[in-house]
Amino acid sequence: MSIYMILSILFFILSLAGLWKIFDKAGRKGWEAIIPLYNFYVWLKIIKKPLWWYLFIIIPFINVFTLLLMVVETLKCFRKDGLGEQALGVLFPFFFLPYLGFSPKETYTDPDKLPVVKKSGFREWADAMIFAVIAATLIRTFFIEAYTIPTSSMEKSLLVGDYLFVSKMTFGPRVPLTPIAFPFAHHTMPLTESVKSYVEWVKLPYYRFPGFRSITNNDVVVFNYPDGDTLSVKLQSNVSYHSLVREYGRETVLDNPERFGEITARPVDKRENFIKRCVGIPGDTVQFIDGEVFINGKSLPIVGQIQYNYHVITDGSRLHPRILDRLDITEARMVSNSEYVIPMTDEVAKILEGEAVIQQVRKIVKPANFHEKHIFPYHVNYPWNEDNFGPLYIPKKGTQIALNANNIMLWERIIEAYEGNELDVVDGKIFINGEETDTYTFQLDYYWLVGDNRHNSADSRYWGFVPENHVVGRAMFVWLSLDKNKSFINKIRFDKTFRIIK
Repeated sequence: MSIYMILSILFFILSLAGLWKIFDKAGRKGWEAIIPLYNFYVWLKIIKKPLWWYLFIIIPFINVFTLLLMVVETLKCFRKDGLGEQALGVLFPFFFLPYLGFSPKETYTDPDKLPVVKKSGFREWADAMIFAVIAATLIRTFFIEAYTIPTSSMEKSLLVGDYLFVSKMTFGPRVPLTPIAFPFAHHTMPLTESVKSYVEWVKLPYYRFPGFRSITNNDVVVFNYPDGDTLSVKLQSNVSYHSLVREYGRETVLDNPERFGEITARPVDKRENFIKRCVGIPGDTVQFIDGEVFINGKSLPIVGQIQYNYHVITDGSRLHPRILDRLDITEARMVSNSEYVIPMTDEVAKILEGEAVIQQVRKIVKPANFHEKHIFPYHVNYPWNEDNFGPLYIPKKGTQIALNANNIMLWERIIEAYEGNELDVVDGKIFINGEETDTYTFQLDYYWLVGDNRHNSADSRYWGFVPENHVVGRAMFVWLSLDKNKSFINKIRFDKTFRIIK
């Protein structure tokens, strides 16, 4: 049993014990505090709040706010009206409630007999703000969080300007690895370019609470960018630091801050958030053949709208914007007066082929064994490209693999960066933590995530595996979609708003 599970059980027991004694002090039976659901009814009676509050207790997400409010109202019954006291009570109820219940110095006062506490306008504003920040932080950390789509890597399934909700509960909420941080700022303080919004002198080990289910093939997943552990403050995630090192050399990158920017490191949960489709889960073998995804030798069913780059040749005419709008084509790069490169789905390509001005529509597919050096694992032993890749095994926790000088480039980042070992290869021999070995057992599960816009997505084909501790949550629902290229009046895409993500 993990330390987090032990702490969760301990905090739950402490909270119930505190409520037992508080119920006693309020003139109720202490045992009522341990009866599920009934205890909330009694608690509402003790703090003299209307029973319709009970409806909010049983509604997911809203119940978090309600229970925090009930803690605050309980504190008031013990004359804890200070802003600091109430903030501590909300943050640490598993300590504060037992203190109120067991301390002989703390006495309960019926809410009807409490003196009226006069608060200044500032105090009322501060109370509301602090409570809102605490409650919202808990919800976005453990339940649900809002995100936006900044790039076209998932078109047409998700569009630039889509605003969506991501469920933390589906795969299980992750304990914050860097818990002390400025509220609502991901990794950088607002209005700054490089000031960290978090402190690293308090770090927690990775732990994920149980979720509703595990990740399956074709889930749309939000995750922390694995290649963002080290990055250029100037370039951010637009250009990977590791790709810069492969292209220019480590010393060149580090010795030229004017060109490449200051180099910094980020903990896992403060790395950039990416969103892609999971095509490979732990234990799968993934392969791309002419752009099509195969899992364990079988074609992966298409979910969502998959785009590829097409080479389009016209009769010399330019493509009219009305044609592009009608086919919902948002990108069309002109190569010459009669040639275009257009990302689109196979279905749209067939329709475009029927236009009078079109002479040829051909999917762009790189040939097998054409080695793209920027494609994982960046080695001549694996001459892969974004259309023809693999086969590659996706590591599963507890699985042991054979290691040798010919395949170590597949696993070295997992062994060193993700699982914290010291790896050396000397004269073809492999040493892990100083001991020679020819096998390795994975400590984490890994995933393979790819964008639906297959030729315009920086994804696992470029930087490899996604460790389980990088997973943030499942993309669930688009609540607003804005076209940033349209006028204010036409900006909202009403046909794309309020849609389930597939």
